[in-house]
Amino acid sequence: MRPLAIIGPTGTGKSQLALDVAEAVGREVAVEIVNADAMQLYRGMDIGTAKLPVDQRRGIPHHQLDVLDVTQTATVAHYQQAAAADIEAIMVRGAAPVIVGGSMLYIQSLLDNWSFPATDPTVRARWEQRLADIGVGRLHAELARRDPAAAATILPTDGRRTVRALEVIELTGQPFAASAPRIGAARWDTVIVGLDCETTLLDERLTRRTDTMFADGLVGEVRALLEQGLRDGVTASRALGYAQVIAALDAGGTEELLREARELTFIGTRRYVRRQRSWFRRDHRVHWLDAAAAGAVEDALQAWRHVS
Repeated sequence: MRPLAIIGPTGTGKSQLALDVAEAVGREVAVEIVNADAMQLYRGMDIGTAKLPVDQRRGIPHHQLDVLDVTQTATVAHYQQAAAADIEAIMVRGAAPVIVGGSMLYIQSLLDNWSFPATDPTVRARWEQRLADIGVGRLHAELARRDPAAAATILPTDGRRTVRALEVIELTGQPFAASAPRIGAARWDTVIVGLDCETTLLDERLTRRTDTMFADGLVGEVRALLEQGLRDGVTASRALGYAQVIAALDAGGTEELLREARELTFIGTRRYVRRQRSWFRRDHRVHWLDAAAAGAVEDALQAWRHVS
């Protein structure tokens, strides 16, 4: 069977839908799940990423989970190669791949087989030095002046991607978006299902999700990961929830600071959801399903089986 991709904003229930679909299809063909959430690549980042524990995966093989230490840097290019190899191996075994996640660039680079622009160490080093000199906020503002469209897709706190965008603009003489993958026929004839729901309902889900993460021990998880070098991780330390808890701990770790970290995590997640929606809604290939409605499994299966 062709792959199925289940995408959409954070908190819509993509992982559970993937398991339900896999079980339904499993009567006909084996299914294996491929993660497309950048932060779930990291070992030990479990609570704050809502990673499914092994005992809740219903015996279904999962790939691209727990493949990086928190000190390593996650990159779109490396993920694309590794996930593509997993998908092709799954199909060779006669099983069906189900790709699940909400990391926008990771998903599109995989499904549209993005060819990445070259890099130049000298140019990169110059922009990294400027980042160190003026800080991520001012560097992001500089990107916004040069390429507003690129700045709109990159968080103002994401120094690494801001540097990369400025590097590509300088090397190519074109806007950063010119190097982005073009939406065409999805690789491997993948069927793409999007999961979303009404904004008020999703905000309620995000509130519960954030409260649950902190109640289940996110602060303790961060403390343990700091001992493993989380602070030195270029990408892991900036993950939603983790960055806010690190800042609170660095400021003294009082109950008040940790409550503020929880609120900032919710606000950051809600902001990220808006960006996910804007990105995914541009893709005309997506078959959108209502996460709050009954019958999502049947609707996803219908799209998977009948779209060509």
